Amino acid sequence: MRRTKDDTGLIQWLHCREDATVAEALIAHALTTLPPRPAEAFQFATVLTQGLEALPARHRPVTRAALEHAGFAGERLWRCMRADLPRPELPRVSDIRIVAEPERRAARKLQVRRDDRTVAEAVIGLPLQGIGVLWWIEVSPDARGHGLGRAVLGSALQALSDLGADQVVLYVDDDEPPGGERDRTAANALYESAGFVEVDHLWSYTLHRGR
Repeated sequence: MRRTKDDTGLIQWLHCREDATVAEALIAHALTTLPPRPAEAFQFATVLTQGLEALPARHRPVTRAALEHAGFAGERLWRCMRADLPRPELPRVSDIRIVAEPERRAARKLQVRRDDRTVAEAVIGLPLQGIGVLWWIEVSPDARGHGLGRAVLGSALQALSDLGADQVVLYVDDDEPPGGERDRTAANALYESAGFVEVDHLWSYTLHRGR
């Protein structure tokens, strides 16, 4: 498809059963039908883009190679992780409250309030076929360093388990090197220590070409 605001071509998804010949043929056909402008493939889905989801590069090596062979440059975006539920060994927050999440119907927000303000929160996606989603965890800077983040994580996972989930997935935007503004070293360490294991890294691709 074509993004109308800048005429960029979009390859939103590609099914080839990891057959190199099929992958290369599909990409070549897409590029001949798209406008002679930059093209993007497997852009990560957000409310700001038209993309569907990024490419799990480890599980789709043939597709990745076909994109690179066609001249696409890849960018690693998110780390996908999963864990089995329940996780009874994790601490929990005793006074956490669960409220509706207005931006996502199939989600719930967990909040920790101190002195009439929210100092920590998490957003979970309601389980589908036993799989829940941890959308994010956030702890106020002045409340960090005391184990609150780990306890909120434990509460979020318990809430998912209570809702019927037997496993949970999450995504970490760890595309920035350690020391950067969005350094996710601490987040990765927290999730790993809580039993999460890496499933894959999600990549997006861009092809720059002339008019």
